[in-house]
Amino acid sequence: MNLDDVKKIKVKRGKKHRVGRGSGSGWGKTAGRGNKGAGQRSGTSFRLRFEGGQMPLYRRLPKKGFTNARFSVDLHVVNVGSLEKVFEAGAKVDLDTLKKVGLAPKRAKYLKILGFGDLSKKLAIVANATSDGARTKIEGAGGSIELHPTSTEMRPKFVKKGAAGAPSREA
Repeated sequence: MNLDDVKKIKVKRGKKHRVGRGSGSGWGKTAGRGNKGAGQRSGTSFRLRFEGGQMPLYRRLPKKGFTNARFSVDLHVVNVGSLEKVFEAGAKVDLDTLKKVGLAPKRAKYLKILGFGDLSKKLAIVANATSDGARTKIEGAGGSIELHPTSTEMRPKFVKKGAAGAPSREA
């Protein structure tokens, strides 16, 4: 690319809007700033959400309650009836295999097995949680369940190992 190539680029730009240049322009006198007040003066700027001295909306609304949404664990749920349709007897079922067959989305981190449907195949399931109904159906079909804790069930760093009330890592 050469410098003379840059000059050849034509970008259509409108004329610069010049305010305060007489009443004939349509933007004379107050130059679109209205009458009186801080907005009329030079050098003014208003912070975000400023409502002209009126009590702002974020202060008028009540602040109530508490949520633990930041700390919630998003478990992807799969029913045993779906496992019955997709997997062969003796198969190992974990989150990666469920993603491959399309029963779990790519973004899923944790897996929970629920008990809706029937299960007659022996499956080796690796999950983060199961319902009681799913556990009885899987074990009744001769399968096994291996539970891995989610990251919230791990012991926090500030709790000493073996301290009273400290959650264990075994599930």
